[in-house]
Amino acid sequence: MQRRLLIPLLLSVFIALLGIGIIVPVMPVFAASLGAGGLALGFIIAAFSITRGFCQPLVGNLSDRWGRKGFLISGLAVYALVGLLIPEATSVGMLLLIRALHGVGSAMIVPVAMAYVSDLAPVGSEGRYMGLLNIAIFTGIGSGPLIGGIFTDLWGMASAFYVMAGFSFLAMMLILLQLPSSPMPTKMAGRGAGVIRSLRKMLATPRTAGILLARLATMIIMVPTMAFLPLLMHQWFQATGMQIGLVIAARTLVNALLQTPCGRLADRVDKVRFLRLGCLVISGVMCLVPLAANFWVLLMLFVVLGSGEAIIWPTLGALATEEGRQYGQGTMMGVFNLAMSGGVFIGAIGAGVSSDWFGLHWSFPLIGILVLGLTLFATRIIKSDQENQAGAGLRI
Repeated sequence: MQRRLLIPLLLSVFIALLGIGIIVPVMPVFAASLGAGGLALGFIIAAFSITRGFCQPLVGNLSDRWGRKGFLISGLAVYALVGLLIPEATSVGMLLLIRALHGVGSAMIVPVAMAYVSDLAPVGSEGRYMGLLNIAIFTGIGSGPLIGGIFTDLWGMASAFYVMAGFSFLAMMLILLQLPSSPMPTKMAGRGAGVIRSLRKMLATPRTAGILLARLATMIIMVPTMAFLPLLMHQWFQATGMQIGLVIAARTLVNALLQTPCGRLADRVDKVRFLRLGCLVISGVMCLVPLAANFWVLLMLFVVLGSGEAIIWPTLGALATEEGRQYGQGTMMGVFNLAMSGGVFIGAIGAGVSSDWFGLHWSFPLIGILVLGLTLFATRIIKSDQENQAGAGLRI
């Protein structure tokens, strides 16, 4: 039963994220062609994160009550529509509104898919199952930039957006035809609780709050390393679309390849220490990016970045799955992804402001230092709560 549900779900996530990855190297250049500067580009990215952030907890909570399939189909339909609308944008304002709609669609896909996989994960195998989902996510979004760069070089920017629409429609049909109407029955202590009540309970629990802060902090790097990277490579190396796609694809494909071993390790080792290791790696790479002298050095740095993220993603996913058994997996993953959107928002605004004030290359080390500080604080909260609970257990 689990295999019959897991395979079409992971395949549809891969197809959907492949479509998203295709537009990664194209979006900032397209926005710049409409007159967007660094701060405007930050707001375009932030619009996606804001609408996704607000919608994710609500969608996750409702998916615990109503089932997951309808939300997945609706989100993929929005993705397909967005792919058709973006090439028609004639101003920064129009693009901002379309990206806001894009965020609504995203809120119905990734957190709901994460909740679906969490429903299926046996106790003690959370890291392995989240690793499988992350493979689908990263192989999709990692392969996409290379394809997008090729399409852009051959047929122009609009072709990349149309391909995204086509892949989203294909994933929607796969979900519609292959997944049952409802996920497997789940036992959720938080079932039926409202979003606000659940959120308050999460923030009042140190371990959960620390996990959410770690998720927010590690996502701050996404904007400079994805959306601003094409602009940096254009300025430094006069990079082609294919070269930009290769750097982004190398980072995400390495991430995907390491998900299974890192997911299994996350189930066996101290998760907090493992998480700290990954955070040190990604922060260090961010600080080293301005020192990259050429395309090949930058490519190697992003391979290392992908390795660090391969440690972080399944570990945080496993921790969130453990917490989801208290609150309901949809509710937990909705709030977990709200924290992710908060990190992307902070990264978008921070990278935009630092780029306009200090230059694009300074965005990377400044954000790397910020991420390191926040993640060390977050892991300390998680570790302290674990130690306090262990001490209480011994006293009892």
